[in-house]
Amino acid sequence: MARTASRTRSTSETLIEVSIDLDGNGVTDISTGIPFYDHMLDQIGRHGGFDLVVKAEGDIDIDTHHTVEDVAITLGEVFADALGDKAGVRRFASGRYPLDEALIDIALDLSGRPHVEWHVEIPESLPLGSPAFDPQLAEHAVTSFATAASITLHVELVRGRNTHHIVEATFKGLARALRDAVRIEDAAGVPSTKGVL
Repeated sequence: MARTASRTRSTSETLIEVSIDLDGNGVTDISTGIPFYDHMLDQIGRHGGFDLVVKAEGDIDIDTHHTVEDVAITLGEVFADALGDKAGVRRFASGRYPLDEALIDIALDLSGRPHVEWHVEIPESLPLGSPAFDPQLAEHAVTSFATAASITLHVELVRGRNTHHIVEATFKGLARALRDAVRIEDAAGVPSTKGVL
């Protein structure tokens, strides 16, 4: 059974279209109008091994916050839709992920219970790219995604100085952990004593 899903989210601030294939080849087509965010979402697809399409139009002339948030919410919803009943998935995944001097620890559970522990101190720095991506939005994007996808997620900065490296290591690490967690190990059932996730 194909683990694919698509959604459109339309508000007075944004118009978002997202589609995902969890069993893809890491092919991405990302356009949010925020180049650094596009780069981070590309990491999710490529390092997650997901075919991912994200098209967004938002009020980025006012601020990039609305677009970042609405894309993350829609991506989380599409991810949950594509997972379906989660039969046979590995469910848990964790690891440490480096990018030069930055090292991020990620642990997640496709639990059906949204919860995020974010322990990543972002150094004071200028926004990234143009239109600007405020590095403080990394927490909001990751939290919005995990909440919409009903994932329990822990993210911790082990060490790091460069803001770009810290944020990118976070997105790459999240992608790799998601790739591991969605892997089918036992098609016989859902990995939970409750029988549902």
